[in-house]
Amino acid sequence: MAFPPRFRRGVRPPPESRQNASDTLSSSAGISLGRAHALASFVAQEVRRTGAPIDELTPLGSLRRYAPSVDRVTLLATAPADRHPAVLDGLARLSGKATVLNRTAGRIAVATERGPIEVWLTTPDQMGAALVWHTGTDAHVQQLQARASGRGLHFDGARLTDRGREVPCPSENDFYRHLGLPYVAPELRESADALEAAEQGRLPQLLSPLHIRGDLHAHTRWSDGRDTVEQMVATAKQLGYEYFAITDHSERSAASRTLARGDVARQAAEVEAARESTPGIEVLHGVEVDIMPDGSLDFDDALLAGFDIVLASLHDDAGHGGPRLLDRYLRAVEHPLVNIITHPANRTPGGYDGYDLDYDRLFDAAAATGTAMEVDGSPGHLDLDGVLARRAVSRGVTLVVDSDGHRTDFLGRQLHFGVGTARRGWVEPRHVLNTQGIAAVRAFVAAKRRARS
Repeated sequence: MAFPPRFRRGVRPPPESRQNASDTLSSSAGISLGRAHALASFVAQEVRRTGAPIDELTPLGSLRRYAPSVDRVTLLATAPADRHPAVLDGLARLSGKATVLNRTAGRIAVATERGPIEVWLTTPDQMGAALVWHTGTDAHVQQLQARASGRGLHFDGARLTDRGREVPCPSENDFYRHLGLPYVAPELRESADALEAAEQGRLPQLLSPLHIRGDLHAHTRWSDGRDTVEQMVATAKQLGYEYFAITDHSERSAASRTLARGDVARQAAEVEAARESTPGIEVLHGVEVDIMPDGSLDFDDALLAGFDIVLASLHDDAGHGGPRLLDRYLRAVEHPLVNIITHPANRTPGGYDGYDLDYDRLFDAAAATGTAMEVDGSPGHLDLDGVLARRAVSRGVTLVVDSDGHRTDFLGRQLHFGVGTARRGWVEPRHVLNTQGIAAVRAFVAAKRRARS
């Protein structure tokens, strides 16, 4: 999905496969999905530079499951067995101050200047079994081991065997088929009910990046973004989007820079200029307005009515507990000009779990009022997380999946993180507003304004 060329998609290897791993590869706090992705991308580039004879290099573990915090960056290198020594030699030559921490015939651990990495080796005919084994989770692999045993097979050490002979598994589809199951996507493998759903034919038709037709949450120099409106819009068009929303922070947001009331008209003129200079993409002039401690919105209704789309965020808890925070959210959800609640838990993966709210009440109110809830792809949020996203769609909430991008080079990457996070919540394209065209987005906005007018 979001990974660079030669990466496919790609959780924490089961304990048996990590028995030789150096302690220096692990972090009790973990690293962010963004940092882990950057390190994996660096290794992919280095593999091409060294010429290591690898057919496929695929992320594994929690990185492949799009977990918000990754314990280590682990990859799978696929090549015929006779090439494995040359693959290991190439991986030992990564640029910078790279140090080999541990090397065996089937694994190498390297400390690079950007962080430690671990690469496992497999052969093309066992790649599917190895991907499942090293992607995990531990519980998922153990369930598969039990199922394999019930069919007279043995799943261990990243191989599927039948009475000691390897069962060919070139792909994960092949592996699951040998166990009488449809393919289970990596993002679903943390769910305890994934295999039961697979057995019963209830797996979701998951959202993918190709379903996303526009990004409805992005920032520019008018607030705390790095790039201009025109640059962000041009990049969105290059990414193939049909529409794109500029949604800078309102005046009293805690962001480092914010959009002043007096500058909204000037920003609108810049948005109009970007529309003219970048044909072929619809540009929405929106705003990310803060929900204030008293539950009001940072901009007044007269100003908000002039935007094409309004996102509302609760960045400042003001020392309030869950009930008071919920009341603030409910006021925003019921406001006729608020179309999307962004990153509702306001979580920081690895740092803060988010607001302690009655989310079911929030989701019910959102569904009743025609207000969307966001899955935010910024590594600093990844919110709604998979668990909450699944609860939201079960209660009839419309979702949006956005990048919350603050610079051009993050737009595509963070949108993929958002999609991966949504997939962890079993989200399908039918649940997501921005899998539809611009007419549907405008109709969604208009319906709420009309219903409450």
